[in-house]
Order: sequence, then structure tokens, then C-alpha cells
Amino acid sequence: MADTTQHRGVVTASQGMAAASQPLAVSAGLQALQNGGSAQDAAIAISAVLCVVEPHASHLGGDAFVIVWDNAQRKATALNGSGAAPMSASPDRFANGIPLRGPAAASVPGLVDVWSELHRQGGRLPFANLLAAACRYAESGYPAGGRTAGAFAFSADLWKEFPETLQALTGQNTPPAQGEMLRQPELAATLALIAEQGRDAFYDGPIAEKIAMHCSKNGGYITRTDLAAHRTQVLQPISTGYRSLKVYGQPPVSQGHILLQELNLLEGFDLRSMGHNSAQAIHCMVEAKKLAFADRHAYLGDPDFVPVPVQQLLSKEYAAERRKLIQPDRALAMPAPGDLLDHDTTYFCVVDGEGNAVSFIQSVFWGYGCGSVAAGTGVLLNNRMSGFTLQQGHPNCLAPDKRTAHTLNAWLATRNRQGEEQLALAGGTPGADYQVQTNMQIICNIEDFGLNPQQAVEAARWQHGLSVRESNSAVEQLQIEERIPEEVRRALQGMGHSTVRIGAFAQGGTVQLIEKNAASGALLAGSDPRSDGHAAGF
Repeated sequence: MADTTQHRGVVTASQGMAAASQPLAVSAGLQALQNGGSAQDAAIAISAVLCVVEPHASHLGGDAFVIVWDNAQRKATALNGSGAAPMSASPDRFANGIPLRGPAAASVPGLVDVWSELHRQGGRLPFANLLAAACRYAESGYPAGGRTAGAFAFSADLWKEFPETLQALTGQNTPPAQGEMLRQPELAATLALIAEQGRDAFYDGPIAEKIAMHCSKNGGYITRTDLAAHRTQVLQPISTGYRSLKVYGQPPVSQGHILLQELNLLEGFDLRSMGHNSAQAIHCMVEAKKLAFADRHAYLGDPDFVPVPVQQLLSKEYAAERRKLIQPDRALAMPAPGDLLDHDTTYFCVVDGEGNAVSFIQSVFWGYGCGSVAAGTGVLLNNRMSGFTLQQGHPNCLAPDKRTAHTLNAWLATRNRQGEEQLALAGGTPGADYQVQTNMQIICNIEDFGLNPQQAVEAARWQHGLSVRESNSAVEQLQIEERIPEEVRRALQGMGHSTVRIGAFAQGGTVQLIEKNAASGALLAGSDPRSDGHAAGF
């Protein structure tokens, strides 16, 4: 029997819906929709505000991945807004390894060009209007929410190394308390220039010049040439069938194929009869996660540089062979990849009144990215370069102008109704490697266990990954929220899973989810209480 407890009601509307991790961003998106804007317009407005009010998670100096559903054409499109390594960033420059902080860790920012591409594809409102709320919050200030204040406090050591970044992001020299007003006048000026001149101001104008100069003076590698060369990749999304759903995911360099592989593996199990969050169901899902991740580590890289065997990885035949490795009562040790020829983020989703949808994830990678704001711009740079390996021959080995493998992925799903493909769900979550395993749980909550959107995102969850012990040895660990009964944890422990209980809402995802009712067309949304945000519609 599924746990149908929920602390928030399902948000319902018919003309438009937005769900995000921060209320001010939701309001900006909803206003765009109410002013006659498209889902793309609302997404741009939300994305820009999130850069201002959640700088620990995303910023203009970061990346984005997007899936857009065009309801009139019954077509999904994927945008890869990740930036490449600078042309001068060759492996021999990193004799001591790729740093986690400082401009040397920054790849070319991709987010602002994603805004431009979204507006080109489906924008209805003037571009400048869509950045107005972000400009206002940067210039006049916004009150720090609990999550934002907590992130600033948690990063106290970072501010000792980069005090100028704290000043640029808050207008003060100490981490803010909840409710304090934070102002970013340099970022406001940058946003105003982008609003006036478009993406070229950022990639081939005065902002680009300042970013390149900052990197040159501080050991970074991004040049004006790197910025001018950047373009968002417009791609065909990858997809698979799961029960009655067709689930669309991000193609490489995103690890979106992992989610689809997990679903392919789970398709062979009757999860519903096992019971929601039962030991048997969780065991099957964790084992599917392990098998899919083994392939990620072996095969994922930039397809412009290395072959990534996506078609084979997503074949039902391959899933059937790999599924044989899942034992009903015994956890796998860390599995080998299949035999083939292969940290902080924010997510939101929008559906407009015409049924168009945008599933959008953006990030600076680690909390506050590389920790450095480009002088005179207010733009916080990412540290995505640290996602590369320096191991020669590895598909994700650093090379100039190469994109690193990404944890970022967004998804949406459709159902066939009377011979026509129709939008069913748009959803996603931040959470690094926890993203695809969280998204798997959400899809199963809806499709296998019949939960409504709010129940699906509130339900107790687990997360599986490596944990570093005091001896610096990494071990597999299955972390289980304490709302899952203790007898379930003990049963999983008996199967060979190394389990640990975590807080009631401590799993590392903050899911946003919108469902479209097939019969009425109504929109139903859920927003994760693990974040400060909510869903809203009209």
C-alpha cells in the first residue's frame, strides 16, 4: 500500500503552471504566463530570477539543460546549454590536477545563450520584459530565504578565500541571516545590458571582455574567442517507453541515459505488487541504479570527441540481458559495465495554457561554482572543468573545446491518447548523481504506485552512492529517509545493502513536478517540501 500522506495540497490550474525551488522565481514565471507569454517566456523569467536569489545553485556563469515540448507539433526538443573547456585548457596545464575553485576551474558559461535560444524558438513577450524581475531583485534587493541564508552560512570557509564574492552576491561582508535584504548592483547592470542588447552583450560585447580579463588576471583560461564561439546545441532528445509513458531525457553529454536505462531495467519487475517503498521494490530500484551507473562511468563523454553507444545502452534487448544480474534477495557488488562496442543545482518546470512545456535545469556545479565573480559583472563563474578526468583514453578526459560529462538532466513524459502523443508529465530535480535515481523514484511513484504529483514528490525516498569513511576509503551506502519503516531498512541490510537512516526529508533532491490530466487538460503540480519553493498556476 503506497504512503499517500502529504503536507501540501496538489496545486491545480488550467491556463498555466510553474513549479520552482524559490517563490520569487515562481511569481516571475506566473506573471509572464498571465501576460500572455509562452512556457519559454516563463522559463526565461524564472531562470533569471533564480540566478539572483539562489546563487549557490545557479548563475549567469553556469550551464543549463532543457527539454521543450511543442504541443502543436507534438514534438520534444533538447537544448544542451553546457559550455566547452576553453581552447587553451589542455591537460598539461593541470599537473597538480584540475582545481575545484578559482577561475581555472571554469568552463565557458552556457546559460545566457539558452535564454536566447528559447526566446528564438517560442518567445512571445519582449526579451527585456522577461529579465525585468531579475533586474529588480538584483538592483533593489530581495530578502534571503532560509535555504539561501543556510547556503551562505555553510560556505563560511569559502568567503575567507573569496571575500569579494560574498560582497558581490550580498552587498555585505558577512553571510546574511534569513530575511536580510541582499543587493547585487553589478549583476543588475549586467542583466540590464543583456535585456537591452541580448545574448551578444554577454558573449561578444562588454560583459565578455570583463569575464575574459578577469580570467586572464586570475589564472583562468576563458577568452573572448571562447565566449564568442559558444552556441547552444539543439538536439533530438533520447527516449524510452515505460509502462504507458514515453519518457524523454537529455542526450549526452548529459547522463540522462541513466534514467532511461533504469526504467528499462525496472520494466521487467512488477513493482506495484511488491508495494511502494517495500524492501523488495527498493532493492530492485537500487540494483537498476547500480547497473546503469556502471555504464555511465565507462561510456559517457562528449559525443563530438568520443563515440557514446546510446542506441545500444537504451535497447530493450540490452536491458533484458543486464536485468538477469539483479538477484531477488542479494545486493550486487559494484557491477562492471555492460559489454558494448561506450553538487548544487536548481530545477523548475513550466506548462502554458496551450500545453507547451519546458523542463529546465541549471547549475554552477559545486555550491557557488568556482567561488569567483568576474570583476565588474556580478557574474559567478562555474567550476564545471572539475568534472573532467585527466586519465588519458577515458571518454571524459579533458581536451580543449570539449564538453565534460554532466550530471544535469531534465525529463518529460507523454502518453498516447487516441493515437496522438500528448504531454503527461514534466519534472526533475537537482542533486548531482542523485538526480537520475530521484527522477526514477518519482516516475515510479506516478506510474507504478498511482500517487498524485504532491504525494509523489513528498513520499519518503532513498539515495545510493559512495560515502567516504574517516580512513578516506569509499564504500557504497544506501541512505534511507527515516519515514521508511525500520523493518524495511533491516530487510535491505539482510540483502547485503549497507544502509543508514537519514532525516525525514533529508534525501538530496528537491523535485518539481507538473502533470497534465489526459481527459480534462487540467494541470496538477507538486513541489518538494525539501526546498523553499512551491507551485502556482492560474
